[in-house]
Amino acid sequence: MKMYIFCAVTSLLLLGCNPKNPNEQAKNDTLKVEFSLPKKLKEVSGITLSQDQKTIWAIEDQGNKNVVYGLDRQGQLVADVLVEDTDNNDWEEITKDTQGNIYIGDFGNNDNDRRNLSIIKIDLKDASQKSTKVIQTTKFHYEGQTEFPPKKSNRLYDCEAFVEMNGNFYLFTKNRSKGFDGTFLVFKIPNKEGDFEAQLIGKLKLNGKYADAAITSASINSKQNQIVLLNHKNIHVLTGFTPNDFSKTKIQKISLNHNSQKEAVVFLNDKTLLIADEKDKAKATGGNVYKFSF
Repeated sequence: MKMYIFCAVTSLLLLGCNPKNPNEQAKNDTLKVEFSLPKKLKEVSGITLSQDQKTIWAIEDQGNKNVVYGLDRQGQLVADVLVEDTDNNDWEEITKDTQGNIYIGDFGNNDNDRRNLSIIKIDLKDASQKSTKVIQTTKFHYEGQTEFPPKKSNRLYDCEAFVEMNGNFYLFTKNRSKGFDGTFLVFKIPNKEGDFEAQLIGKLKLNGKYADAAITSASINSKQNQIVLLNHKNIHVLTGFTPNDFSKTKIQKISLNHNSQKEAVVFLNDKTLLIADEKDKAKATGGNVYKFSF
């Protein structure tokens, strides 16, 4: 009995002396399959929600059609919306602003050599549409990139993740460098028609190997004080950033206890995410939308 009391008191003292570190890993086993994606969608690269949250808008990446797909909340395909007068060079992310306007990031850049990077705003209102038009094109190049491609040790200019906040786009790059170390860049671009230099406002680092730390999607909460970054095994919750400076951002890593090619994330509410992964036929895994609470 004395030994038991001693251990209990010791444990309480240790907890009291070690307050939670915002950068430490938190465990959570609540990744649950919401539904399987339609067979038509094999390479989902981004998802977002309509303003009324009744429709999940999904896109696919390079090699697929310039179409936005609408799913209902049960995963049934309810819309194929053709985006007119544009090409899917490499659509890697879709997001919306607080007014419900929809944006597609045509900025996939695996080889770090593209010179036609852009974000397009589309006139997408509801699932009854058969087509939509591009109503704004934001072209850009990255501050600091002078070679196309740069050296293999400095390939930090691929991107699969962005959000819209207060009239600006924020891009989180995917590290393609030889000797991957989790480093990524944060760029800011005005949400306007035009051709801009993306402003570098942060250079940060995620811990772990490629599956732990290569960023594949992003989403921002309704209060715009949390941004979630996705990769194959984890989410990383960003807090403490300001609109012009991400250098002091706090990062909390949360394990999903699940490894698959996760490519898309969106906030359902401020404590719940929807996450989508690509189908892996060889492993007979993926091709689902999951719900995750944190």
